[in-house]
Amino acid sequence: MLKIVLGFMIISALGFIAVLIKDYIKKKNDGALEEGSFIKFGLIGMLANFFDTLGIGSFAIETSLFKNLKMVEDKKLPGTLNVANTIPTMTEALIFMTVIKVDAVTLFSMLAAAVLGAVVGAKIVSRFNEKTIQVAMGVSLVVVALLMVAGLLNLYPVGGDATGLTGAKLVIGIIGNFVFGALMTVGIGLYAPCMALVFALGMGPKVAFPIMMGSCALLMPFSSYQFIKSGAYSSKASVSIAVLGTVGVLIAAYIVKSLPLNVLKWVVTCVIIYTSSMMFKSARTSRKIAVEAEG
Repeated sequence: MLKIVLGFMIISALGFIAVLIKDYIKKKNDGALEEGSFIKFGLIGMLANFFDTLGIGSFAIETSLFKNLKMVEDKKLPGTLNVANTIPTMTEALIFMTVIKVDAVTLFSMLAAAVLGAVVGAKIVSRFNEKTIQVAMGVSLVVVALLMVAGLLNLYPVGGDATGLTGAKLVIGIIGNFVFGALMTVGIGLYAPCMALVFALGMGPKVAFPIMMGSCALLMPFSSYQFIKSGAYSSKASVSIAVLGTVGVLIAAYIVKSLPLNVLKWVVTCVIIYTSSMMFKSARTSRKIAVEAEG
């Protein structure tokens, strides 16, 4: 079964790459590519996915940098995060799903739930206006910051040594991953909440990696197709991060492997909180402009 899932993942990746490149070439020929440095986007993606592989998550890092450096417009942030990080995340999943053992029923049911949640969520989010995106991203960043603080203060349940779930715990895991998959489409990274859920249900820390990475790897192509179809993403950022972000994954997985990350997590948390306040400020500005336009 694992081989089937991995094979499906590889086929999905190839199909996704074809769609992404086709859209990029079309925009380039039409002169519709977004502004910004291809290399700068790529370096941000490399950094974010390097730390993503080590368990911090890439969405919050990229959101903070894109917002504060004014590299991606707010309306396109959720789509860009999902599209850009699809290939790096699939690379992570292919690495971790082959080296860490997880009960097959638990793994595949939670992966399927995340995909279903993402498909439902992406159809809704891709239609949001800029103000709604700004508010949703602001709330999302607050949630991520709270989860990171809880982890740093050891407020998560300690977990256990289980490699699978049964009964009510499995149902909770499935429902939780469905919700997390849907929230991915508004910019809430799945890693932190999924890790907290896995610990709460008595599973070991290592087990969280194939579950959360596999969930993202399978759901992101499906949610990303919706964003590509609607044009609600940055093509230049996405292609650049797909390439250099994958390099960041490989460096983290095979060369660095682990780092003392606590100090960095506190820094990232502070930046996330600041970025969240900027999102809410932008939302208030958008609302003011809309009210003045109506008047």
